[in-house]
Amino acid sequence: MIVVTGGAGFIGSNIVKSLNKRGYTDILVVDNLTKGEKFKNLVDCDIADYQEKDIFLERLDTYDSIEAIFHQGACSSTTEWDGHYIMTNNYDYSKALLHYCLNHNAAFIYASSASVYGDGKVELPLNMYGYSKFLFDKYVSSFLTSCKSQIVGLRYFNVYGSREQHKGTMASVAYHFNQQLLTGDEVKLFEGTDGYADGEQRRDFIYVNDVANINLWFLDNPDKSGIFNVGTGRSQTFNDVARAVIAWHKRGKIKYIPFPEHLSGRYQSFTQADISALHNIGYENSFYTVEEGVKDYLNNINGNG
Repeated sequence: MIVVTGGAGFIGSNIVKSLNKRGYTDILVVDNLTKGEKFKNLVDCDIADYQEKDIFLERLDTYDSIEAIFHQGACSSTTEWDGHYIMTNNYDYSKALLHYCLNHNAAFIYASSASVYGDGKVELPLNMYGYSKFLFDKYVSSFLTSCKSQIVGLRYFNVYGSREQHKGTMASVAYHFNQQLLTGDEVKLFEGTDGYADGEQRRDFIYVNDVANINLWFLDNPDKSGIFNVGTGRSQTFNDVARAVIAWHKRGKIKYIPFPEHLSGRYQSFTQADISALHNIGYENSFYTVEEGVKDYLNNINGNG
């Protein structure tokens, strides 16, 4: 059996769907469906069972046939400042799953985050979410050289794509730009900040199909462990994303809005993944560009136009 925590969420449900395409159906999805609209992400997926995350944790030691856990579940809000809530959900829960896998020789492939880097390449998170991921990565590192189980941490950069509609304000800019053009004729971007011109802040935007492919590659290569950046290795501007969305709709214009004060000092104006470690262990697949990924994404959620 394969377990996908956060399996009704954005990346988790894409992993489930990718497993289905390979013929895997003995899948246990673990999630918290308080936000019930996430069920839509599972409607076209073939799974064996579903379990709420608290119940799964209570019953974890009763399972003896888990081959791998794709641990995608977490509170992913970068604006959540309840430290107790974040650490219970993101840190303590992850440790429990890690130790299960270590004790049962199961693969543990988990979602970390580029937020551990804060506003640069040094590990200096700017928010509670980033700190919870940073601390767990550090905890995992102490086991990597001595354990027999596969342990993989994937530091996701800016992921976008299908099945993110439930994320609200935390959905990707590609999603929000698309929604803006479905109801109006303007795409809204932040004015310049940190020395960047209007809309020229840069991120390493990675399409969710590429993220799912990387997760499954590690399943195929159980001898590979470690903590890896998951991005394309190149940065593109928010203007690039906006132009790609406008190109798909064949209409629209960009409007720049004031940079929010509450994000000052807590905002990444530039990210670009160093994916040399991923290449060095043998991952050779190519990645979608923003232009390619946005086109495929909007074809999926809007129809082929």
